[in-house]
Amino acid sequence: MTELFADRVRHWIAQDPDPDSRQELQQLLDALPGTEAELADRFSGPLTFGTAGLRGPLRAGPNGMNLAVVRQAAAGLVNWLTKHEPGGLVVIGYDARRGSHEFALETARVATGSGMRAALLPHPLPTPVLAYAVRAMDAVAGVMVTASHNPPQDNGYKVYLGEHLGGPLGAGAQIVPPADQEIEAEIRAVKLLSEVPLGHPGTVLGDDIVDSYLTAAAAVVQDDQPKDLAVAYTPLHGVGGKVLGDAFLRAGFALPAIVPAQAEPDGAFPTVAFPNPEEPGAMDLVLALAAERRADIVIANDPDADRCAVAVPVGNGNGWRMLRGDEVGVLLADHLMRLGRTGTYATTIVSSSMLRAMAAKRGVGYAETLTGFKWLARAAPDLAYGYEEALGICVAPWMARDKDGITAALLVAELAAGLKAELRTLTDRLDELAAEFGLYVTDQLSVRVDDLAEIGTMMAHLRAKLPVSLLDEPVTSTEDLLDRPAESAADVVILRTETARVVVRPSGTEPKLKAYLEVVEPVTDGDVASSRERAAATIRALRTEVAAALGIWSVSP
Repeated sequence: MTELFADRVRHWIAQDPDPDSRQELQQLLDALPGTEAELADRFSGPLTFGTAGLRGPLRAGPNGMNLAVVRQAAAGLVNWLTKHEPGGLVVIGYDARRGSHEFALETARVATGSGMRAALLPHPLPTPVLAYAVRAMDAVAGVMVTASHNPPQDNGYKVYLGEHLGGPLGAGAQIVPPADQEIEAEIRAVKLLSEVPLGHPGTVLGDDIVDSYLTAAAAVVQDDQPKDLAVAYTPLHGVGGKVLGDAFLRAGFALPAIVPAQAEPDGAFPTVAFPNPEEPGAMDLVLALAAERRADIVIANDPDADRCAVAVPVGNGNGWRMLRGDEVGVLLADHLMRLGRTGTYATTIVSSSMLRAMAAKRGVGYAETLTGFKWLARAAPDLAYGYEEALGICVAPWMARDKDGITAALLVAELAAGLKAELRTLTDRLDELAAEFGLYVTDQLSVRVDDLAEIGTMMAHLRAKLPVSLLDEPVTSTEDLLDRPAESAADVVILRTETARVVVRPSGTEPKLKAYLEVVEPVTDGDVASSRERAAATIRALRTEVAAALGIWSVSP
């Protein structure tokens, strides 16, 4: 390691406001040359605002989440806000991860030090409460300290804008270009952390903001709908448990049975390998509880409760099945359409195309956006509903212009209770929709990499030799979103045949390349079961073909 690099590390240590982080880096510096690779990684570059703002491992250095990085990020954000809306209110929320409260307090001190007002949510709370508060309090911006469903060693920092800066479509929504790029430039312009002015740690809000959120959430369901439903629930050690329970009671449902070992917030996530309901094993405890309590459905939130997962019993006592995000998405869209909600129903380019078919037949508006709720939130002025396949659902865009796992869970419960009163289930309704629109089956091929350059290699391999056929059908259209104008360009390739669609893109939050697969199988004479068997075989074949197109020759299930 060069002396110049060592001086760079020493300069960072001198600026770091956290004594523990300073000690952590000094020990690595003292242990050279054995720690050269570790230090090089920590100083390989700063965390930058991406799809979900800042997100990274909790560790000292510019390429990690720590008090120094948070102070720099907050200073850049506040400098940008001051240029556009000086003296405005910034609302700050945080989850129960390690460092979240400290990072929230530091953000508040930077905001007040610049002459802005800062208000902290009263305790660790779900991300949708923060998104709601930005709108309800007419704040100029909001910050949520969370890493959502990332591993325990991570933390993150999401930024929301109020209507003054985000506009009517972006009021309470996550930042998009050019704001994110302008804020990033302001962050990079902060050179001396010791010169960032710090004020008092803001005002701590009372629980009235939570009460206001709960009142709005409960209004998502209708008073005259059935409420008899037994629910097994887990917040996966996150912050959704009490808020969801209170929302269910206020809406007229019974309190869900909650997994005891996962009920309280715990940033170590001790009972799961990965705190994401989509990951294998994450739902094991709640499924066991559901079997024990003979629940009607299972509901899970991710740790910051902005996503909602659903599982349903399989017939003849054969266990439980997780519904795919697309299945939950179209179920709730259908429910709202049948209740008469008008406006635009939106989803993303990687979600099922079934919503398009439903909207066309039911005579409601439809919009499709790039991946991410920051785009879905802005899909249309009359947005009625939005969902993405990764379990993100917005059922009340006038309340929170973001995904909300609490209100989504309430709407799932309303739909399931209504079907139960008719001696039917969510699975029955899915079959009815398949008989009406055809069977839309989705799957995903996800490739995790150690070196991000591998993702570029796979995308280049695909673009160099685009498939001319898939599933023995000619590829009827190929769209490369890099060819779009700069403001809407994205590293995405979309392939379509008469009965299939493939969307390939790098993940915005994880070191993964993702291929989203969809096949459409007709249903003849109402025989959905046979169509499902054919579609399952077809989607497996499509996975294999897409893997080959990416230069991957071994595909795990």
